Amino acid sequence: MGKAKYSAAGLFIRGARKKSWPRVWRDVEPKKSYDVVIVGGGIHGLATAYYLASNHGITNVAVVDKAYLGSGGSGRNTAIVRSNYLTPEGVAFYDRSLDLYNTMSTDLNLNVMFSERGHMTLAHTDSALRTMHWRAEVNKLQGIDSSVISPEEVKKEAPSLDISTNTRYPILGALYHPPGGTIRHDAVVWAYARAADSLGVDMIQKCEVLDIMCEGGEGSAADSTDGKGAGGKVTGVKTSLGDIAAPVVVNCTAGWATNISDMAGVKLPITTHPLQAAVTEPVKSFLPTVVVSGSLHVYVSQTDRGELVFGASVDPVATYDMRGTLAFTEELAGHVLELMPAISKMRLMRQWAGLCDMTPDYSPVMGHTQVEGYLVDVGWGTYGFKAGPVSGEQMAAAIATESMPELIAPFALSRFTEGTLVGEKGAAAVGH
Repeated sequence: MGKAKYSAAGLFIRGARKKSWPRVWRDVEPKKSYDVVIVGGGIHGLATAYYLASNHGITNVAVVDKAYLGSGGSGRNTAIVRSNYLTPEGVAFYDRSLDLYNTMSTDLNLNVMFSERGHMTLAHTDSALRTMHWRAEVNKLQGIDSSVISPEEVKKEAPSLDISTNTRYPILGALYHPPGGTIRHDAVVWAYARAADSLGVDMIQKCEVLDIMCEGGEGSAADSTDGKGAGGKVTGVKTSLGDIAAPVVVNCTAGWATNISDMAGVKLPITTHPLQAAVTEPVKSFLPTVVVSGSLHVYVSQTDRGELVFGASVDPVATYDMRGTLAFTEELAGHVLELMPAISKMRLMRQWAGLCDMTPDYSPVMGHTQVEGYLVDVGWGTYGFKAGPVSGEQMAAAIATESMPELIAPFALSRFTEGTLVGEKGAAAVGH
């Protein structure tokens, strides 16, 4: 990393004198036209903008968000990263993302606090243990460090877990993935935004997209699935700050993906569900690894500050409601205590929710669509944060080369009509 701009003493003096801090990225008004407009100022949109500029020299780019950068799923997730997925396509994709996370602090010159602490998915039944062996073999064939470990090895990695046989959900083993870990999600957003800004990309906040302007096309774009351009082509976006002309528009809006795609006449097989999470008071560090239980629908990790961060599966009803619920808290607490009864006295401090864009096969929808110039990077469900870096890298390549890069080709929208689904439910439903 480069030399720090301010020393510790300098930071103190600056604060004591109440001097204003320099902006991390520029506050700009939108121009009348751009080469690319990216809708959504989260990690996917910002990473796409950064790699367009850094890897392909395309800098006349705008990232627009109706709120502030990182206000959506990028600021509401539980910051777990891993690559031990179930399908070969998924494993290769997420492993590239993990590589980019490993070098991100150096590449973007900002400490994103990556912590490689391991990721452990527990098995409580014989069928779950068979699935763990299946995933381990797929991972190994792809060169991923992943293996099934015994209850005794589980206890060694996470001493607070109850591995006794007289529990309601005995631990029979686990899929252990040492390269997995956690990262500071807001730092990732700031790093990509600052780096993209330094290359000339415009970040436009409080700018809501009201419509996507298109021209041409035969019949309904929603009914056209046989080739790029059959549903017309993009000419720009209408926003709350005025019209912006652009030949390329990219949808990186996660839970709001269908709302934006409907504006372009592109129908997506996506439903939006809330995903809730919660955090405890800080205590002395005792959980050195990420722990997931698919049977109990819960996952937990401990932050550097000592808080336990919990999450579960998505809410069962499709909605855009991001309020926390008592039902979630009660169920979550009960399941966590099944694993770690010793933490019963810890206080839950707060809970929140984000929106997840769920596809039928639990894999994303990426790349070009039937509307020329309209691309999507959506359908991430509960695991979009893990894929942010590689998604940005590959989407930037798709835009710059007007092609479909190999890593994202399996996730094309056309797979739903061609019957080539990429079934990741076994590794993604709760395996955050």
